[in-house]
Amino acid sequence: MSNLLDPGAEPEGAVVYRGVPALKAAVGDKLGPTAWFVVDQRRIDSFADDTEDHQWIHVDPQRAADGPFGATIAHGFLTLSLVPYFINQLRRVEGVAMGVNYGLDRVRFPAPLTAGTRIRATSEMTSVEDVGPGVVQVITRTTIEAEGSPKPVCVADLVARYHVGIDG
Repeated sequence: MSNLLDPGAEPEGAVVYRGVPALKAAVGDKLGPTAWFVVDQRRIDSFADDTEDHQWIHVDPQRAADGPFGATIAHGFLTLSLVPYFINQLRRVEGVAMGVNYGLDRVRFPAPLTAGTRIRATSEMTSVEDVGPGVVQVITRTTIEAEGSPKPVCVADLVARYHVGIDG
């Protein structure tokens, strides 16, 4: 989501949309790529602890070295959890009272993300529509690429709702 809770923390290079009309006019615009971000083994291990998913392909570098990917890989949901981080680097929305993650429409993990790999993202607002009084729904397709991989490691359609005119 955008930096609605801390408007002073504008990411460097983020596109600023001022109000719903600006969002609607931006449908189809492609943003990015973001800065590179390294997904290291420490982050993967921490995510495994947080989610109780300690499968060896994620947390056992010695065994994973002989496995199908040649190294440990990040959990798909770890990669997915970085989508809001990347969207914050790409855009900021002003003139709304609040934004919330509403859900996901489509998520795919076309390629594995091996530990220690740099990733970055691009995004495109594919839809902006009014869904209720003072509420607009924005669907953003975010593609996360890994350095050196011909396929993305994640493609996700994030559904967010922005509320206009709510005291917050």
